[in-house]
Amino acid sequence: MKWVRFFHEVGLEDVPLVGGKNASLGEMIRELSPLGVRVPEGFATTSEAYRYFLRHNGLKEAIARELGGLDPEDPKALQEASRRLRNLILKGEYPQDLREEILEAYRRLSEEAGEEEIPVAVRSSATAEDLPTASFAGQQESFLYVQGEEDLLLHVKRAMASLFTARAISYRAHMGFDHLKVALSVGVQRMVRADSGASG
Repeated sequence: MKWVRFFHEVGLEDVPLVGGKNASLGEMIRELSPLGVRVPEGFATTSEAYRYFLRHNGLKEAIARELGGLDPEDPKALQEASRRLRNLILKGEYPQDLREEILEAYRRLSEEAGEEEIPVAVRSSATAEDLPTASFAGQQESFLYVQGEEDLLLHVKRAMASLFTARAISYRAHMGFDHLKVALSVGVQRMVRADSGASG
């Protein structure tokens, strides 16, 4: 696949491609599965898939226009820019090949679990290829118990859109990061029910 990687296919060397969270999950599967420790499988859309989505919908220009002269100390302007950019992403259309790869991976994940459409967690993992010291933990959103193809496609877009929450925009502005140099990988992981009120 061009735009999607299964977790077992990636490791820490792939942080620029799938972000730290997804790369770490891949590393856990590689290292722990042979020891009998079960790590829920899943897949990630790549940072290049995110950039492809932006290009397909002509969104790079809109992002540059909205954030170019934005004052990060102006809460109202920040909220309005965030709302406009997130709406643009949610209204964007998937390139056909990206859409098909996401659905093909979801179908394979469901088939391996012996179910028609398994519930999954959709998790954001931001990455900046030329900013190795950047940390974006806690800046983007995750969604639990997403089930079904259309629901998955919607929540992958919602995860991408969360790169432009007001807090994420403000963080990057204060840290001096170029908004267009930061990309986002979306992790889709099999949902596991917690036992006895505990999970990890």
